[in-house]
This record gives sequence, structure tokens and C-alpha cells, in this order.
Amino acid sequence: MLEPSYVVSNSRRFPCDACGSDLKFAPATGSLVCGHCGNTKPIKVSTDRLLEHDFRAYQSETTDETIMEETQTARCGSCGAEVEFEVGIHSDRCPFCASAIVVETGLNRHVKPQGQLPFLVSEETARAALREWLGRLWFAPSDIRRQANTERVLEGVYVPYWTYNADTRTTYRGQRGTLHQQTRRIPVLAKGKRRMRTVSSTKVRWRSVRGRVSRAFQNVLVPGTKSLPRRFSDGIGPWDLSALIGYDSRYLAGFRSEAYTVPVSEAFGDAQEIMKAVITQDIRCDIGGDRQRVVNMDTDLGRVSFKHILLPVWIAAYRYRGTSYRFAVNGRTGIVEGQRPWSPVKIAIAIVVACILAAGVAFVFYATN
Repeated sequence: MLEPSYVVSNSRRFPCDACGSDLKFAPATGSLVCGHCGNTKPIKVSTDRLLEHDFRAYQSETTDETIMEETQTARCGSCGAEVEFEVGIHSDRCPFCASAIVVETGLNRHVKPQGQLPFLVSEETARAALREWLGRLWFAPSDIRRQANTERVLEGVYVPYWTYNADTRTTYRGQRGTLHQQTRRIPVLAKGKRRMRTVSSTKVRWRSVRGRVSRAFQNVLVPGTKSLPRRFSDGIGPWDLSALIGYDSRYLAGFRSEAYTVPVSEAFGDAQEIMKAVITQDIRCDIGGDRQRVVNMDTDLGRVSFKHILLPVWIAAYRYRGTSYRFAVNGRTGIVEGQRPWSPVKIAIAIVVACILAAGVAFVFYATN
């Protein structure tokens, strides 16, 4: 099976036509901007249709070699992220966990990105969203909030994802439940006399059914990395994948990108679970009635295709008392997800204050009674 090594490129540099300094992508304008002289260079958005790769051909190693590329590695030893560094920088901190990381050398092969969503949210806007999110947390350490206000801790990272398209046909066996009211008379005692009372209850009448449902899945999204916890990936969603454009390295200028560490074949297992949940709902709708039971389902996969895409995320990683706390901001919508830090000092103070208030209330109560 064709499984690549997981790497990133660090050769995306675009010199300014006016002064020769590096241009960087500015989310606010959608253009390349020179931080030295202010020169701007618009990016013409590609309208080409995004390429899909045949999944079975990839598995059988008969896929076209042009979908692969060689790039330079940079692996974090703590969280396993494969992140990009600027040319000439040999050490830094990982944007995902704030651990020290040293850039390695050597070329490896991996699937090229086919599409991306460029950043829309600027660093300033992302920082404001993070400050607001932290401000709503009770008992958060002041150090964390102070760092969010004063330090340049946000890293713009393009995170790898896989998307899958699949045509499915599913045959099923199940049961349709129909609700009905059942009445019966029961003896009761009323004023010492035995009487009969009519009571009703809801019952379900089940009937066996068979059927078939079909669905064409488009852009089933699965993370291509484990450097961000799954709840982070889910928490900052959803993503408007209808806005995907063809991969253009100019949108990555000034940003880092992470290479995938979850192979396309492994990620397809997660995609199948997502599709299974949708198909199950389709079956329940097809069964109809008031209640449904799905006894058995057998899904036949038609053509399956995939593509490698990059999605924009602002990453903040803080170290507090030796522990790394991570926060992620959706680079398109500004939605924030993160690990909740606690301040032992603030919690202790709150407990002491609560005890003092409780003692005061008790003293007043006994003094007035």
C-alpha cells in the first residue's frame, strides 16, 4: 500500500517586487502584503475544479505519481505534529503544545494538498476572540489571561484534513413500530368500596420491514492529524467546504502548515463511521412509523474518491506550572475551543469566602432565633 512519510515544506517564500522583502498573506485583504514597504500583490482566486483521487487506486498503488511530492520534515517530539518553519530557522516552539522543537533535514514523500480555505480572520481578531473566551472562564489563572493580552502567542497554522466522496447503496432489515392506545379495567378501592376503573396505556405494535436506501456523500471531513484533540477539531467547526478553492501556496505565505500524520486509509475508517450514522438516519426515515428498529444493514460502496485539504486555524499554546494548555480559533469564523485551565489559588479563595459567608449566615440565623 502506498503510505507516505509525513512531512511539510518550508520553501514558500515570495519576494516583494519593490524591495525584495518577503510578502505575507493578509487575511483582511486577501492579498500578499510586504511588511517592510507596504506593497501589496493581489491573489487571483482559481476557479478550477478541485481534483479528486480514486481511493481504491491509491490503495492498490496504481495511483498517478503526480499526486505525490517531496518536502522537508519538522517533527515535534512531544505531540507528534509535523509543522513548518521558515527557511534558516532551526529551532523554535511547537505551535500545538509549546514544546521545544528542532527542525530535521531530509526529504520524504506525501500526497499533495488539492484544496484549502484561506484565512479570513486576522491575528488581532483571533486574539480578541480568545481573550473574550478566556474572560468567560471562572477561576482561570491570571497568568494565562495576561499572556493572551500581552504576548504574541498565536500561530496561524493550516491543519491537514481528508475529504471523501462516496456513492452508497444500503439494504436493510428492520421493524416499524406503530403506537396505539390500549385500555383495560382494573379494580380500585374508593371510599372503602371496590370499584372498576378504566385505564389506558400506550403500546407499540411492531412489524418487520425490508428496504433499500441510497446516498451520494460529498466532502465527508476527517482530520488528518492527532496533534489537536478531536474535540478541538469538532468544537471549532463547522467548515463551509463549498468555499474550498484549489491549493495555492501564496495563501500560506507567512503561515505554517502541518503535514498529515493520519494516513488516508486510516482516516477512511472514521469517514465510514460518519457515513454509517447518516445512513442509519436515512433508514429510520425510510422505515417510517412512530418507532424504528434497525436490525441489519449492508452497505455497498460505489466509487470512492478523496482529496487532501488544508484548513486555517489560529493556535495558542501556553505553559502553566509545567502543563501545556492549547486553544484553537477557527481561521474563518473566529469560533474558539480550548483546554480549560484552573487556578488553585482562586479556587481556595472562593472556598474561604464561601465558608465565611456561610458562617455569617448561620450566626445571624441563630442570633435572631
